[in-house]
Amino acid sequence: MFSTGKLAGCTLFITGASRGIGKAIALRAARDGANIVIAAKTAEPHPKLPGTVYTAAEEVEKAGGKCLPCVVDIRDEGQLENAVQQTVDRFGGIDIVVNNASAIHLTGTVNTPMKRYDLMMGVNVRGTFLTSKLCIPHLHKSSNPHILNISPPLNMSPRWFSDHCAYTMAKYGMSMCVLGMAEELKEDGIAVNALWPRTVGNTVDLFTFTPAISTAALEMLAGDVGVQMSRKPDIMADAAYLILTQNSRDFTGNFLVDDDVLRDHGVTDLDQYANVPGGELLPDYFLDEAESFKTQWTSGKGAEAAETPPTPGDPNTPAAVFEVVQTLLSPEITSKVNATFHFVLDGENPGHWLLDLKNESGSCGECSPETETDVTMTTNSQLMVDMFKGKVGATGAFMSGKLKIKGNLAAAMQLETLMGKMKSKL
Repeated sequence: MFSTGKLAGCTLFITGASRGIGKAIALRAARDGANIVIAAKTAEPHPKLPGTVYTAAEEVEKAGGKCLPCVVDIRDEGQLENAVQQTVDRFGGIDIVVNNASAIHLTGTVNTPMKRYDLMMGVNVRGTFLTSKLCIPHLHKSSNPHILNISPPLNMSPRWFSDHCAYTMAKYGMSMCVLGMAEELKEDGIAVNALWPRTVGNTVDLFTFTPAISTAALEMLAGDVGVQMSRKPDIMADAAYLILTQNSRDFTGNFLVDDDVLRDHGVTDLDQYANVPGGELLPDYFLDEAESFKTQWTSGKGAEAAETPPTPGDPNTPAAVFEVVQTLLSPEITSKVNATFHFVLDGENPGHWLLDLKNESGSCGECSPETETDVTMTTNSQLMVDMFKGKVGATGAFMSGKLKIKGNLAAAMQLETLMGKMKSKL
């Protein structure tokens, strides 16, 4: 990837940089010869997640930068003040702040423990505000000062609040810091911008402060499906590099998405960042379908088809699909999935459909289940047809809000794999 050398000798204070996006940004700047402060909570190795502040520091040094690892809980004002002072003592100042550390808990209002609510507000909002507050006096002395928050555009669509109100408020709090501080610091020449990934999955360091989360959505994002449908954190690092090398007096107050930044700078080969080049990508939270996003969902094969009602006599209906599915069921399939599915459909062909993959041979039909099923999927009837036919990915539909899933998410992911095998027969 391009290198300008513009960050040589610059000092970057990056929160949550022991792994994921934060570490990728640190390594990208280190290749220019920058000074990097790894301000993160992970001092000891986590049993499931690689990386500590010390292993990240070793990688930064090997990449060509100088590094100061600081074990910091950014909710603790004293710890953060100490880390900032250590930075100034070691490197003489601070040129760039990257507010990357974040906590996530994807639950509705009633199911959100206040402990998790306080964690998200403490890390995402208070931590971002406090880190910026303590670093701004030092940024005033820099020739090209930047603050970059890893946070989303402010999208006020209710669907981004309805399923995880607390998390949305916490992430938008980071973005509101951009909105306010960019205007506040404009005359001082300190740039404040936001950057967000187009795709979700392993690009986002979901577990920086929340290693024990087990919500259904995170199980999806952390599993094979999430990895296969996401990009490497390098894309965020390259986009951040392009932002942080802009003239701070000319480029501030922007809410940016990683691949848009790269395209604006002439980068057209985005497959280099994909975990599965050419594959379908899973859009991140807070982003509506964008024209520039290359997925089956937005290419016209999915979104448009989902809005097109079937013509009279068209076999492209739930009844026609399940008729074919019944012929494809076998003990081999049921043994792999071992779950029951209830489809609640609206649109042109509303109704209730049951897919039983627990009994030996499997069965399906139009009916309301008499007992609770393992998974309930609520969506438009045409979208359900398109999912089985492979025109739309179930994961992408879920992330876009057009498919709601309750119950065993692991079984839902197994069904998506099964759909992929069935699509050639439908």
